[in-house]
Amino acid sequence: MTPVPALSVKELSKVFGGLRAVENVALTVIPGERRALIGPNGAGKTTLFNLISGDLPPTRGRISLFGQDVTHLSPHRRAALGVARTYQITNLFPSLTVLENLLLAAQALERTKLVLFRPITSYAHLYARSRATLESVGLGDKEGEVVKNLSHGEQRQMEIAMALAARPRLLLLDEPTAGLSPGESRMMTALLKQLDDGITLIVIEHDMDVAFALTDRVTVLHNGSVVADGSRDDVKANPLVREIYLGGA
Repeated sequence: MTPVPALSVKELSKVFGGLRAVENVALTVIPGERRALIGPNGAGKTTLFNLISGDLPPTRGRISLFGQDVTHLSPHRRAALGVARTYQITNLFPSLTVLENLLLAAQALERTKLVLFRPITSYAHLYARSRATLESVGLGDKEGEVVKNLSHGEQRQMEIAMALAARPRLLLLDEPTAGLSPGESRMMTALLKQLDDGITLIVIEHDMDVAFALTDRVTVLHNGSVVADGSRDDVKANPLVREIYLGGA
């Protein structure tokens, strides 16, 4: 029996004035799949993420998550269905501690966030989940640090931790290794390879070594349209992909 897709995108387009940022994109990602989304700058990758997460409304087309049409749902409604994402630019609370950031993320989809007469310290399960998540990304010893004092690499780890704290079913990562040193990039790749197999992962990544190491299937965007979609080996061998993205070598 064919599983219900974690993500299904049909005839999806986004137009900004005269610019067609995303053009008639179709995409199907099955539960547990690891998918890379690659393409040159301006190809429409982040815009596509913004459409999937609900940060932007589509000009036309349809988006379904886990069998439910979410085309017109707000970002927080999609998050409640199990969607989490990171951004190209680090998006944290710099003046709060590492643990405080994680607690906010862990509480975001719980009804406890609406309870104003109990301190968050009374919710032991949120502290346990936050600390376990920090341990899983290698930041267990940093919980008392103020986020702005962390290195760039540690802040990238923090973003992953905050996304995981929401217990996502679909995780969208927008260039998770951007700005990292080669050593930090290798560490981030190893961290992401250890994610729970039940999490469906879509990664925008410019580093081809990282993209191919993390994923089994690759979708290539160019000028807002899908120009290739297939296994890593198929995409590597595609003449058009080699010409427009991999340098034609």
